[in-house]
Amino acid sequence: MLPAAILAGGLATRLRPLTETIPKSLVPIAGAPFIAHQLQLLKNRGFDRVVLCVGYLGGMIEDLIGQGDAFGLRVEYSADGPLQLGTAGAIRKALPLLGDAFFTIYGDSYLTCDYRAVQECFLSSGKAGLMTVFRNEGLWDTSNVEFGGGKVVVYDKRTRTPRMRHIDYGLGVFHRRVFDRLPPGPCDLAAVYQDLLAYDDLAAFEVAERFYETGSFEGIQSLSELLTAGAQVGERTL
Repeated sequence: MLPAAILAGGLATRLRPLTETIPKSLVPIAGAPFIAHQLQLLKNRGFDRVVLCVGYLGGMIEDLIGQGDAFGLRVEYSADGPLQLGTAGAIRKALPLLGDAFFTIYGDSYLTCDYRAVQECFLSSGKAGLMTVFRNEGLWDTSNVEFGGGKVVVYDKRTRTPRMRHIDYGLGVFHRRVFDRLPPGPCDLAAVYQDLLAYDDLAAFEVAERFYETGSFEGIQSLSELLTAGAQVGERTL
């Protein structure tokens, strides 16, 4: 499997006061820090290398996870530094650790999809990037993707249309050249996707499994219920 970059550098302001003293990745879920569930899921899906892109209180994550031995993973770290780099900027800084192609996953996402199928789709597409999408119908969050014919037609997180029935699932795959050519300064991953879409260089993969997230208290509750109901960490539950 390609390596995975986990974007875990955000301030998690929506979870305050919970995240005033710990980063979002360490929020307890079903008896363990969220990052433990996320790493175990990735291990169970076939990954062996992970790069954690950290920022706010990132040293606490490194102190807990170390080099990933407890999960059977090789875990490395790339820190934003004194300024927040944005999701795409954080990936750009981590490029020396990631190689020519890699997955990207948000640090608050628990995604039970078939990662190997996503990788195969990306490698066979000939495109520089791939976005996974889920037919959300506005249910779990606000839909932001028009998807048809196996392609992303429109992607916009600010201007929504009635034809947006899918949502960016939170899992991407990219060639490093996408980030090598970014302009200096902080940059968001959404802008990278839009740029690739404009140049017809974005593949797409539709997943069937709903996403879980820990970026909100409602999301934490839903994931806690999933994991405490007896589901094995990293196993498909739908």
